[in-house]
Amino acid sequence: MNPDLELVRIGEKESFKAWEHGYPFHTVRWHFHPEYELHLVCATAGHYFVGDFIGRFSGGNLVLVGPNLPHNWVSEIPDGTSVPLRSRVMQFTEGFIDGAVASFPELADTRGLFERSRAGVVFSAETSERVAPLLAQLVQARGVERIALFLQILVELDRDSGAKTLTSPRYLPDPSGFMSKGLNEVLAHINDNLVEPLDEPTLAQLAGVTPSTLSRSFRRHTGQSLTKYVNRLRVNLACQLLMTPDCASVTEVCYASGFNNLSNFNRQFLAQRGVTPSQFRRLLSENKSFREAA
Repeated sequence: MNPDLELVRIGEKESFKAWEHGYPFHTVRWHFHPEYELHLVCATAGHYFVGDFIGRFSGGNLVLVGPNLPHNWVSEIPDGTSVPLRSRVMQFTEGFIDGAVASFPELADTRGLFERSRAGVVFSAETSERVAPLLAQLVQARGVERIALFLQILVELDRDSGAKTLTSPRYLPDPSGFMSKGLNEVLAHINDNLVEPLDEPTLAQLAGVTPSTLSRSFRRHTGQSLTKYVNRLRVNLACQLLMTPDCASVTEVCYASGFNNLSNFNRQFLAQRGVTPSQFRRLLSENKSFREAA
């Protein structure tokens, strides 16, 4: 079974992505992405799959997955139940690591860790215990604190002599075999033209397939429809715009993030974030005032 592509969208003013999710969750499937991923299981037990490796996991399982290495964690919970917090995740690009090493020669020794991660690396329980609170802080951190926490986590990972690689020596991920060239071009076009009008017939022509074929392929590889995928990226962009100190009005953010009418923007934002754009901005302002007062 071929893995699905997950598009990791890192904020324009962020060096890496740090987030958490429950279970079930839409990213919990056999998938890959070109970014590195540090994955910590906070709760549940089950089986995890990394490349050609299959193993058991429980709370505290901490794994670094390299670029384009397929992976998945499947929790064993009763049907119909859910877990509010299953995993914390940190994702970052090869370009970010290369740039960090170029700027700080002291990081050069970590290249061995990142090379090992191309086969997947599981860390010791002791390292997981030290990294877990740092990841929890990182998900909530802002500004320079994020960089400090990232480096602390990297120190803990790099010094773990008990870390073990997961896949067999012969296993080599080949993302070119997972996805068609046409779909890659569509994803790149969406990413580069997110705020422009995007329609399925034009994108299908770009991929060299019919609209119905693109629709099936897109859902199979991303786990969602084209419309839902684009709306999710546009809402993420809107959040970034609303969080900037000199952000424009909600109406201006609506059009600047690619939506063509305010009512649809409000509806999509509410569905994905649980609040309207105006409420989101007000909560940000209240949180800033609280932090300044503290």
